[in-house]
Amino acid sequence: MCSPFPVAMRAPTGGLKCQTHNAILSAMFDRSSDPAKNAHDPVSELLMGMRLRGASYGRLQLTPPFGIRFPAGPEARFHFVARGKVFLRTHGEAGRELACGDAVLLPSGGPHEIVTGPNVQIRDYDSYKMTPLCPDVAAVEACVKETSRENDTLIFTGRMEFELDTLHPLVGLMPQVMSVGALIGRQPELMPLLDAMEREMSEERVGAAGILARLADVIAASIVRGWVECGCGDATGWIEALRDPRLGRVIAALHREPGRNWTLAEMAHEMGSSRSVFAKRFVDVTGMTPQRYVLALRMRLAEQWFRRDKLSIDTAARRLGFGSQAAFARAFKRVVGEPPGHTRKKAAPNGAEMGKTGRGNGAAGRP
Repeated sequence: MCSPFPVAMRAPTGGLKCQTHNAILSAMFDRSSDPAKNAHDPVSELLMGMRLRGASYGRLQLTPPFGIRFPAGPEARFHFVARGKVFLRTHGEAGRELACGDAVLLPSGGPHEIVTGPNVQIRDYDSYKMTPLCPDVAAVEACVKETSRENDTLIFTGRMEFELDTLHPLVGLMPQVMSVGALIGRQPELMPLLDAMEREMSEERVGAAGILARLADVIAASIVRGWVECGCGDATGWIEALRDPRLGRVIAALHREPGRNWTLAEMAHEMGSSRSVFAKRFVDVTGMTPQRYVLALRMRLAEQWFRRDKLSIDTAARRLGFGSQAAFARAFKRVVGEPPGHTRKKAAPNGAEMGKTGRGNGAAGRP
């Protein structure tokens, strides 16, 4: 079994306990067990609201040479290489090598390509025939019969949705590509998870598709957590505001109660300063006024509720503290660029994209 990590670093996998998908993901961003510490840690508090939810997945078995084009989309994209070597190409970045055991997350879901070499023919991912394996997981096979199956490349890919009720600015601050490789020294628990993915891909045991999907969710969440724990890279502004003990308290309070009728005086009191000092500090760090920040937060939440939950416009307006549906609709159009009714109509009803077997386009649940 191949791996990107030295043998001496590899941890035994026999003691890896089975946990439910939700339990694992909840633990990924769980706050400290010390209540006193949590009360003064806005970053941990807001991370409690973050979840990654797998939308659909694909198990790819392809004979080199090949090239796959993944279009831009609203969801994050995850890739894990279980066999072979490929290159990931994104806009404005030279191709990066992905070898056996490598995993990457593209949090913004930008367009990209996975290729085996510089001059291969590129094919759109959606053009491949997909066979459902289980709900939400489909298989893609494009193999040359005359070659040994040991020469095929195995990749597990997935579309993942960030559930960001409290963290709407975070994804925009993330780098274009986030790799698991940089985390191994700090998170050795990832090694048995990567090993498990590799085995499930290679051995094709009963139930492998579902297990792969759950492992992919946990690894992707770990990649995000590692980025946050390392200070969020070069991200500034919002992250700096969170790490400011006094200003961070205000940000956390706004996200806890987005529907509250926040006044400048109340926000300044939360920070423990005068209104003028608070307002200047807020603008200096976040780049926007407190009132504009609150409005943007409310509209982003409403947009998510419409797309994900098909929430009624009236319910969203009341939940976010608007006195009338008309006032909410005007604010939504000003921030989002279209009326709330248009956003709701564009969101498919629950299950409309799923077919009978899972999410995605068609019965296979296109990943």
